[in-house]
Amino acid sequence: MEKLGKVVEFGMSSQLWIRSLFNFTQATATASQEGSRLRNKSGTTEAKTATLEITLRGQTNGHGAGVAKAASDQLAGKRIQRRMAAPIFSLAGNEHTLQIAGVRLLGVNAENGRKLLFTIVFLIILYLLHRMLCMISSKLGGDRKRIAFWTRQGVSLIVFGIAVLGLVSIWFDNPSRLATGAGLVGAGLAFAMQKVVTSFAGYFVILRGKTFNIGDRIKMGGVRGDVISLNFIQTVIMEMGEPPAVQEEDPGMWVHSRQYSGRIVTISNAEIFEQPVFNYSRDFPYIWEEMHFPISFKDDRRRAEEIIVKAVRDHTQDIANLAQPELDRLKERFFVEQADIEPKVYLRITDNWIELAVRFLCGTHQVRGLKDQISRQIMDELDVAKIGIASSTYDVVGFPPIRVEGPLRIESGNFDSAERRSA
Repeated sequence: MEKLGKVVEFGMSSQLWIRSLFNFTQATATASQEGSRLRNKSGTTEAKTATLEITLRGQTNGHGAGVAKAASDQLAGKRIQRRMAAPIFSLAGNEHTLQIAGVRLLGVNAENGRKLLFTIVFLIILYLLHRMLCMISSKLGGDRKRIAFWTRQGVSLIVFGIAVLGLVSIWFDNPSRLATGAGLVGAGLAFAMQKVVTSFAGYFVILRGKTFNIGDRIKMGGVRGDVISLNFIQTVIMEMGEPPAVQEEDPGMWVHSRQYSGRIVTISNAEIFEQPVFNYSRDFPYIWEEMHFPISFKDDRRRAEEIIVKAVRDHTQDIANLAQPELDRLKERFFVEQADIEPKVYLRITDNWIELAVRFLCGTHQVRGLKDQISRQIMDELDVAKIGIASSTYDVVGFPPIRVEGPLRIESGNFDSAERRSA
């Protein structure tokens, strides 16, 4: 019986060893198949490593502890050899991410590299296309500066829209990533670039609201002048002088008339949200101007008024004829009362003279020259009529009586009093 028990125990032990051998063989075959698959994708080193890992898992589940330990040691050695032999720069993973000294760089992979290269080529093509279209618009516009300017603005807007659409299509192929990116960009712009965003919004307000156009004479941000350029962020103005009555201290102005000073001023488009914009030539390219002439009380004021009205009418009659249709269109578009475009003189009495103020219509860019011609003609005719311009000088018309008491003697041209008596 004792021998029979030993035989049964040996049989059971043999059965366990056979089962372990079968499991080891099956695990090895599976590891070989998996290693062949990985070898086709990632190379021989990774395939061998995978084979050892699968073998190790198979042996851990069985009873071959010694074989598993040997496989684990072999796996650790292979990993150390692979790390020591790995290059500094390499591409790892299915996405071919750039790896430097074993450290993978987030987002630096072959796909993003292709996107970056395509983006650069795309932007270069758009830049060349923009330059070519701007050159064509300038040639087609010729001397019509406004047409050429607005054509360039349209080209810039179209190119900008294509650029935004193209960049979004290149980098955001996933709608969820697009929404996330748009939210992050919007939050960053709202916080860090408030002035830039406001200026960009001001550009569209200027275009949509027709606040001003290229070539218009405006006052914006405390600067008077003609608009010579407009872009997404800034407005460029050729500055003009100001009459002394409205001249401001800052910045200092040495030109005392509405003529160019020579300075080119750049103003942010955001100023339209902060201060009013005065447009001298938007819908009605004329302004009403006044000239004041002080006449003495003793002169013929009626004759002076006739001279002033005649001189003004001689130089503004053509302007009034051209302005009447413009004024009619202005009244149709806006609620504007009837305005008198014919020259008219208004009289005002002061303490020192009679002030004759003549009101007339003139163009926005010919004010100083027109007033110079009118002034010369009025002065010539006033001289002929012997009518003078009053001023605030004082005339001494008499002296109080002077009484000197006591004998005087003259020595060397000096008057000395010998003796004085009290009155």
